[in-house]
Amino acid sequence: MTETIEQTAAERYRARPLTRVQRLRRLLHRHPGISPTVVLLGSVISFWLINDRFLLPANLSLILQQVAIIGALAVGQTMIVLTAGIDLSVGAIMIFVTMVMGTLAGELGVPGVLAFVVGAAVGAAAGLVNGILVAYVKLPPFIVTLGTLGVFTALALLMSGGRSIRGDVLGSFLTWTATPVGLGPFNLTVGVLLVLLMYAGVAFALSQTSWGRHVYAVGNDPAAARLAGIRVRAVLLSVYVSAGVVFAFAAWVLIGRVGAATTNSAVDANLDSITAVVIGGTSLFGGRGRVLGTLLGALIVGVFRNGLALARVDVLWQTFAIGVLIIAAVSLDQWIRRTGAQR
Repeated sequence: MTETIEQTAAERYRARPLTRVQRLRRLLHRHPGISPTVVLLGSVISFWLINDRFLLPANLSLILQQVAIIGALAVGQTMIVLTAGIDLSVGAIMIFVTMVMGTLAGELGVPGVLAFVVGAAVGAAAGLVNGILVAYVKLPPFIVTLGTLGVFTALALLMSGGRSIRGDVLGSFLTWTATPVGLGPFNLTVGVLLVLLMYAGVAFALSQTSWGRHVYAVGNDPAAARLAGIRVRAVLLSVYVSAGVVFAFAAWVLIGRVGAATTNSAVDANLDSITAVVIGGTSLFGGRGRVLGTLLGALIVGVFRNGLALARVDVLWQTFAIGVLIIAAVSLDQWIRRTGAQR
């Protein structure tokens, strides 16, 4: 009798019409790309009203070129966050690989293509270290990558010896990503186009392959994924190694963008990559998000920094604004996630 009463009460609860807030929450939960799209459009309109130069093709081209590096890093960060992890060493790995490529090509005379291949292998090895410590030693991703942040930063500084390697001695291949590409009124670079192609490839891998489905399953519930026959540790390791290769690719784009191999670039890379992922709708608790949202998040970061600069806002306040964006995005994610507990 008690069970019947409880079932009837549960049925009455489920039969209640959803409020507007509940419908909105469900919509955002099912389509995480809506939030960053609205924020991006609102930001563009706001900064255009503040300064009419914002929407000039030259300025929009500049934003896309600036976003390319953070956008590339954010792809690897997205894969890791989808597994309910986080990587604080993304910028350090990128800078370390930059110096590896620069030293090989600029000082040892290694061909640019081979220097890039070695750099990609170094990035994969860095990701392998993080992956082994997370998946097999079972250390928290935050602690692991906080430690390797210091390790790879120190290695990059030791390798550079406080010097930069100029682009004119790096060879044409490593600086090829800076080659301008005209698309109508816009002036992009090869690096921007390659990053967009990478987004398309990773989006396909995550949405259309069994590996991608396993990544989401592991991030959503590792125990359930293990019971379903998924090799959780192998999936985690593959994610960190793949992310390491992506960070090496970002290093290649960075060399073209800066015109040199140096340790003095991409100072805010870690913060901006995490910001792009979170604003893009990927949940820090794993299992939910899309790389398309990450691209929108990276554009939002670029739009904010560029728009605030045009408005002559101090760089410290720009960082303040990015911090507020992170808090707002995480708060929204928490609010959206509660929809699963209600129905």
